[in-house]
Amino acid sequence: MNPIQSKLPAVGTTIFTVMSALAQTHQAINLGQGFPDFPMDSTLIDLVDRAMKEGHNQYVHMAGLPLLRERIAEKVQTAYAANVHPDTDITITPGGTYAIYTALTTIVQPGDEVIVFEPAYDSYIPNIELNGGIPIRIPLQFPTYSIDWNLVQSKVNSKTRAIIINSPHNPSGSVLSEADIASLRSIVANTNIFIISDEVYEHLLFENKVHQSMLRYPDLFERSFVCFSFGKVYHCTGWKMGYCIAPSLLMKEFRKVHQFNCFTCHGPVQHALAAYMEDSSPALQLGAFLQKKRDYLQQQMQSTGFTPIPSYGSYFQLYSYAGISEENEYDFAKRLTQEAGVATIPASAFYQTPTDNKVLRFCFAKKESTLEAAAHRLINFLQA
Repeated sequence: MNPIQSKLPAVGTTIFTVMSALAQTHQAINLGQGFPDFPMDSTLIDLVDRAMKEGHNQYVHMAGLPLLRERIAEKVQTAYAANVHPDTDITITPGGTYAIYTALTTIVQPGDEVIVFEPAYDSYIPNIELNGGIPIRIPLQFPTYSIDWNLVQSKVNSKTRAIIINSPHNPSGSVLSEADIASLRSIVANTNIFIISDEVYEHLLFENKVHQSMLRYPDLFERSFVCFSFGKVYHCTGWKMGYCIAPSLLMKEFRKVHQFNCFTCHGPVQHALAAYMEDSSPALQLGAFLQKKRDYLQQQMQSTGFTPIPSYGSYFQLYSYAGISEENEYDFAKRLTQEAGVATIPASAFYQTPTDNKVLRFCFAKKESTLEAAAHRLINFLQA
């Protein structure tokens, strides 16, 4: 039997799996992976239980439970003053990452170029390559992690198929501004360029920042696949539930791919989410809730020697250790896990271009006791 010719020959085990395994081996506090260690709302759990007991255990519509899509359309109208049709513009997916992959699979043909900003969520480039596309990597400007739009313009050509946008940004916590939107609009105007917009942290914004969703701008939305996550909003990342919103003509093609992949998503959870979304307050309170955790971690980290890089959204904050060690990011992160008992993620893991800014990503979506214990371990290690 001939061996498989890998479609992703350069890809191995992800850094998240590596660091989490290392954390488990050394009983380290895991501030690496982006998942909460505090309980989700018991009301939502009860609603799933009720849905199962009421018999909602069979397939739902391929595009998702109609009532859930209606609730999403209502939320979009309230949040972004955008009208999306629940029947034709919204598809429920098994997570935001799946939505991004399906959107790229829908539009990317072999040889197409897709602009990706580094540091980038680790699924983007493999998704492009699996579809025969060519990732065009553009570095965000360190340490603000802002976009050089003149550089973007210089990379656009007849082969440019799409631009991937992520705001709030993972791993940096930077967010798009109105000026960024103006530049993006100028670049894509009168082109056939699509936008894949990763907005899974849409409600996790701090310091009164406003989320610049593609849904706010009709000229951008008409060329966009906008991807979201219930897991990030409702602290249930293990449910792997998300959705994609796109204009009907684009969504029609998206669903062609979707129906032959997962076809449909977990039915009882969709019934529960539809009921839960009658109350919008949990999502609206999320920014203030996570900002307190970001600030608490910063307070606890003051004596460590780490320097925080501003985070305006997401589960994450980057910290510089340039004043502590000259080790590269992977080696330093590994040593902290093994010797200090705190696991983080090296920011360089989010680049394919070799990078070493002496920066680690910390997840602050944790209980205060977890954050305090992690900071104390770091202080004790660094002062030893």
